Amino acid sequence: MAGLEGYESVYRGHPAKSWDIGTPYSQKYHGREVIRPLDIPVIHPLAEDNPPVVDDDITVSKYVGLGCGLASLITGNLLIHPFIVLRRQCQVNPSSTKYHLMPVTLVPVIVRLHQTQGINTLWKGIGSVLLVRGMTLAIEDLLSKITPWPKKITCDSSLKTFGQHVLLKCLSIGIVTPFYSASLVETVQSEIASECPGILDVFRDGAIRLLDVCNKGRLIPIYALAPPSIVYGVTKYLFTLIVRGVASRIMHIRHKHLQEARGAYSKDLLSENVVQDIEMQSEFVSICAADIVFYPLETVIHRLHLQGTRTIIDNLDSGRSVIPLLTGYNSAVDCYRTIISTEGPLGLYKGFGALILQFTMHFMVLRATKWILTELGTMLMPRPKSIKPQKQQLYYNEI
Repeated sequence: MAGLEGYESVYRGHPAKSWDIGTPYSQKYHGREVIRPLDIPVIHPLAEDNPPVVDDDITVSKYVGLGCGLASLITGNLLIHPFIVLRRQCQVNPSSTKYHLMPVTLVPVIVRLHQTQGINTLWKGIGSVLLVRGMTLAIEDLLSKITPWPKKITCDSSLKTFGQHVLLKCLSIGIVTPFYSASLVETVQSEIASECPGILDVFRDGAIRLLDVCNKGRLIPIYALAPPSIVYGVTKYLFTLIVRGVASRIMHIRHKHLQEARGAYSKDLLSENVVQDIEMQSEFVSICAADIVFYPLETVIHRLHLQGTRTIIDNLDSGRSVIPLLTGYNSAVDCYRTIISTEGPLGLYKGFGALILQFTMHFMVLRATKWILTELGTMLMPRPKSIKPQKQQLYYNEI
């Protein structure tokens, strides 16, 4: 206030001390210590004390999905190859008395094969199989670049786009047919009765089969093998797409109902890890369903490819001997009728036990990979630090 600049501050007739005007130091009032208010610290948790657990969970789930996808790729191309060899040897043998419809009957045969021919006997032809698959992908990619035909389609694709995609599949399967035939011979022929083929012999044998258009003996030319092979490949591919889409839709609806049963939708209802897991499961279901439904047609196609090739295969009735393939089918229809009349309807399902073993192996690898990666991610994921309240130091001064 104006006019009071030279006067001291007073309190109840005494000069005001420094603590009255806001100084932080303790002072005595009338000879006694003043008890000052306690300074209570306000604890503010830092960002690093609470790591984002949600982001870590998403990262772990992402790596789990990638690991399962890689495991599925390795299993589908490498680990299940022995069961493919067993299945094809059973399919193409018209004189076998044991059909091996269940996996139990194949176990002693596998043991005998390992005893007589070694552990490599069920891995024959794996190089040619991988080369043919890689060739198929390369041809599809090349055709999609030099033509307007798309390599992939979605549910929103037009009818014209769908037809062009089917044409691309037909042409690629037709081009690969002679090399597929050469690869099939390498996977079923016995190693103790034939020479071990080189890794690139599949290209030489496929080219010879492609150029050999003359009908020599019972050998079926490629131009006669291509139509049934294309029909089989394209129909199985379209069936796989349909089953995959239906299975994926059902799994999405089931997941939604599970969330509704809990009373509220979870925040990861449509998260990336959930969608990835559903797609992987639907793909596995579609592959299993396609292999089961088209197993009889696959048996017919394989017998037509091997007819007249002078192939000697292992006799899976005993697992200790070999047997030559001697058939005389005129067409796919004649092959089907002959199998039904001479071997019965179950003759179309010879070696089905190996397919069951293949599915079991694939499923177990996927489940084990997912469990291992989930456990590793849980152990390696940083845990949030617990905030311990600081002890407040109380200061008491005697009056």
